[in-house]
Amino acid sequence: MKSMATMMFIIFIILMVLTLVLNFFSKKTFYDREKNSPFECGFDPKTTARLPFSLQFFLIAVIFLIFDVEITLLFPMIILNKFLNLVNFYLFIFFIFILLWGLYHEWNQGALNWAI
Repeated sequence: MKSMATMMFIIFIILMVLTLVLNFFSKKTFYDREKNSPFECGFDPKTTARLPFSLQFFLIAVIFLIFDVEITLLFPMIILNKFLNLVNFYLFIFFIFILLWGLYHEWNQGALNWAI
């Protein structure tokens, strides 16, 4: 059994080296700038990467991630609502309170202002 695994490992190594060699000697020698550049949502990837970034966009993305995780944590609690006892119900209410408090804090700090 051990020799079979060793033989398979050697075959995989040979196949990997063979594909790398075939790729190196392929006929694709014409490199076009447009074909080889990645599509970056309309931005030219050949320019400098140090462009100004909207901090407000970043904050909205972080808030979206927080509330996305919140939904994944709340769905099991809602579905299992009939099995919750009093302690779990208070934990559920405390979790909702923390999320609403965080939303109020973001609103108070001005992170939810859409128009500048």
